Amino acid sequence: MLRSRWAKVPVWILSLAPAVYLGWRAYNSDLTSNPIEYITHFTGDWTLRFLVFTLAISPLRKLLKLPDLIKFRRLLGLFAFFYGVLHFSTYLGVDKFFDFHEIWGDVAKRPYITMGFTGFVLMIPLAVTSTVGWIRRMGGKRWQRLHRLVYGSAVAGVIHYYWLVKSDTRDPRLYAILVGFLLAFRLVSWAMGQTRSTAVRASAVAR
Repeated sequence: MLRSRWAKVPVWILSLAPAVYLGWRAYNSDLTSNPIEYITHFTGDWTLRFLVFTLAISPLRKLLKLPDLIKFRRLLGLFAFFYGVLHFSTYLGVDKFFDFHEIWGDVAKRPYITMGFTGFVLMIPLAVTSTVGWIRRMGGKRWQRLHRLVYGSAVAGVIHYYWLVKSDTRDPRLYAILVGFLLAFRLVSWAMGQTRSTAVRASAVAR
């Protein structure tokens, strides 16, 4: 099923569902008493969720022994950027009306906005270089190194969310646990790979 050319269709539909839901609520004037805040939080939540989904692909490939899951990672990453653009655009255009003087003041004075802006900026090169053509131009290793920026973006997103909330920190703490686990899994996998490589080299020398 994962190798089918239609496998991405349900992922596309599910990934667009939050945006469709938001549009439906807007059409029906059902965005709560503070529409700007609702849209900002809604799109921010989904940005962070899709970053978690993206980071989860590699561990799931190994744990479930489903290497074909890799075909969904780029798609999920682009949807993280899509919802990030909606989140940032709401703040930039709807909340601040492109008042760049006020926006720059927010970025400089409010740590949670600075961290959120940092997380969004880190996603831009990932979205720009997401095509196969960029992989060829950059080379696989350099492309992989660049796309490790997703780790920084996810961490910045969690910190942004944690600093944003004033009392109930349950959701940001949950995201922190998920991102922490996914990054720790990568670190352990890398360490185990280094150990195996060292053991293979030592065995080759002994022979």
